[in-house]
Amino acid sequence: MARALINLPKTARAGAVIEIKTLISHPMETGYRPGPDGRLIPRNIITEFVCTYDGDEVFRAELSPASAANPYLTFTAVATKTGTLRFTWTGDNGFSQTEEMPITVT
Repeated sequence: MARALINLPKTARAGAVIEIKTLISHPMETGYRPGPDGRLIPRNIITEFVCTYDGDEVFRAELSPASAANPYLTFTAVATKTGTLRFTWTGDNGFSQTEEMPITVT
């Protein structure tokens, strides 16, 4: 399991635009780089990131081999109600990781 860091406010006013930052540790190997033995290191990248807010998709990104190791994404969403933000990263070799963070709307 990769280490994911998520930063978002714990509370927000209804209708406020909130900034969400995510970082996940992942090597993002392109499949073009040679290893110590001279053979190519197999491709291993995160291909998709999705964030949902109480089941409604609020952000999606498709990542490619050109994305940096440890992808960092920043985006905004509108705080509409108290609920849960769910973050899902998927990628090569069956990689999938999901994290959840609550937000309270006042």
